[in-house]
Amino acid sequence: MQRKKRVLVTGGAGQLATTLQRTVQSIDESIEFEFANSKDLDITNPEAVTDFFNKGNFDYCVNCAAYTQVDKAEEDSETALLINQQGAKNLAKACHGSNAKLIHISTDFVFDGTQSSPYKETDRPSPLGIYGHSKFKGEQEVVRNMDQYFIIRTSWLYSAYGHNFFKSMLKYGRERDQLSVVFDQVGTPTSAHNLSEVILKIISEEIDNYGIYHFSNEGVASWYDFAAAIFDINHIEVDLKPIRSKEYPTPAERPAYSVMDKEKIKKVLKMDIPHWRESLLAVSEILRKESV
Repeated sequence: MQRKKRVLVTGGAGQLATTLQRTVQSIDESIEFEFANSKDLDITNPEAVTDFFNKGNFDYCVNCAAYTQVDKAEEDSETALLINQQGAKNLAKACHGSNAKLIHISTDFVFDGTQSSPYKETDRPSPLGIYGHSKFKGEQEVVRNMDQYFIIRTSWLYSAYGHNFFKSMLKYGRERDQLSVVFDQVGTPTSAHNLSEVILKIISEEIDNYGIYHFSNEGVASWYDFAAAIFDINHIEVDLKPIRSKEYPTPAERPAYSVMDKEKIKKVLKMDIPHWRESLLAVSEILRKESV
């Protein structure tokens, strides 16, 4: 009898890992998943990571653990770098030492947003803030310490679970008569449900085209467009006002344009990617069903 593939998922309490956990329930039983939150595994502790891998006999590690508080990172760079850089380094070393493959989740915030055409994997990162800087440093640690890795940069991640822009807009839209959302930051919303499917495809099909990939849903939107679609699809009436970023100052500067080119991942995985509005409809439906 063939041994089951063993997959460790870090950041087990976060929205991507939670979405992944719900998704794996429908896949074949030849893959065994272990979801570890920060209490189960402190990825910033190299000895703890090595020990965890020695006991786990993992074939894959999906690193969903990250410091993602973009604004807070500006005043807490030490913690952001500890989790996003040192944590990635520890996992990469442990994967390399145990011959496990790493699927590491990164971000569009590694770019400064000055381009006017979609960012390719070969474009030079130039992060604006501490969060993007720490994630780029994490990417470099993965590349430096192992060969069998997939770095997946994604953008504007949301799902039916955890804390995200989608769920915040639903809450605020029902509580308030008027909302203002920036229209001069452009990117692509990404369903964590679709990203989970990509991760599972890499594992189940044992894809071995290692390297850096970009993945988001298709299409382009501003945060204002995204909010308007959330309200439209979920039948919420609210007076939505478009504003410029300078009217809503934040500690961290965001890229004005972070649309990513996805030709590489579509070609390697031989897949079609749904438009962000189509995925928003699907996620809204999942949330409705689970709220009943």
